[in-house]
Amino acid sequence: MSVSIIANESQPVNRNQAHVRASILRQVAVCNCKHKAKIKPRTRVEDLVAGRPVGRLELLVLRRYPRRTVMSKGWTGSIAAACGRDETGLIGLVLWGDQVDRVRTGDIISIQGGWCRYSHGQKVVSTGRTGNLTILEA
Repeated sequence: MSVSIIANESQPVNRNQAHVRASILRQVAVCNCKHKAKIKPRTRVEDLVAGRPVGRLELLVLRRYPRRTVMSKGWTGSIAAACGRDETGLIGLVLWGDQVDRVRTGDIISIQGGWCRYSHGQKVVSTGRTGNLTILEA
């Protein structure tokens, strides 16, 4: 049998069948995407790009500088600078609000959904408004 005859005998693929199959797989939990913990791949300091979001960054806090109180149009509250590192380099940190009290020198922290930017010629990472800072090890 030639290839053209086999191709002509095959049934046309219905696009709705693929959609129905995917929804059935979701219902039987083969593709249970809602309940799986989505862990973002870890970003390294050398891979950070200023002006871009940070997926997940894990750092050892080398130093936390004294707290300052800021009163501006966008933020009123405590703020502190810090310095952190991973195996690829050093990075500046900005700690906001309750993060100032929670983070200490020597802590290992994880920043998810933060931002990287330039400040005074150096890259700095912050959680921003929507990011999350977690202390992994104190």
